Amino acid sequence: MNIFYHLGRFLTLLGSGFTRPENLRMYWKETLRQMDDIGVGSVIIVALIAIFMGAVAALQFAYQLSGQLIPLYYIGYIVRDLAIIESAPTITCLVLAGKVGSNMAAEIGGMRQKEHIDAMEIMGVNTASYLIIPKLIAAVIVIPLLVTIAACVAMVGGYLAVVPTGYLADVDYLRGLTAFFVPYNVFIMYVKSTTFAFLLTAVSCYQGYYVTGGSVELGKASTNAVVISNILILFSDYLIAVLLTGY
Repeated sequence: MNIFYHLGRFLTLLGSGFTRPENLRMYWKETLRQMDDIGVGSVIIVALIAIFMGAVAALQFAYQLSGQLIPLYYIGYIVRDLAIIESAPTITCLVLAGKVGSNMAAEIGGMRQKEHIDAMEIMGVNTASYLIIPKLIAAVIVIPLLVTIAACVAMVGGYLAVVPTGYLADVDYLRGLTAFFVPYNVFIMYVKSTTFAFLLTAVSCYQGYYVTGGSVELGKASTNAVVISNILILFSDYLIAVLLTGY
């Protein structure tokens, strides 16, 4: 019953948030600020994770394919599809759930504890809309762009792992990157990244919006935001894979 209670309150919060804004200019400025915080503030960490993600994938598959009859240029092919379909959207959003999601929960939760939200409601501001919708819009726009960067950087990381070491010629790796390319996989990547962006943002805002108590409760809300977001991301990752691949 506790799950249904939180689900109903979560849907009610989203329903009250998706209303006509009181001041479009104010919402536009807040959306731009959130895009800067989520996007620009996360580029470095996303790139660092992606480059090692691609490098490890290339080395692992090089190890698995050594001594086999499979052509070595398949390493580039596997690294590309692994980055596009799975590792770039999923791992990037799991990391962003810890970085961006916890920050959102702490920010909104701090406003709740200091009674800033109550003061805004007294002034007639729809706090559910003003505090959550700009974050949702910014995340749905910016996080797929971060996932795109992660996928590209992962391919570069795979190149740096196997080509300069002499294990694979650059021509063979680049051949693998262009072999058997299926544009539909890019569509799957964007569906996943958009869904994950919505989930991690909405759950984090919900956890922060209903914080009660003191600093201990705020810490628990931030932790719950990360844990629940990660669980929902992994669960939706499986569902999207089943629905879009047909297996």
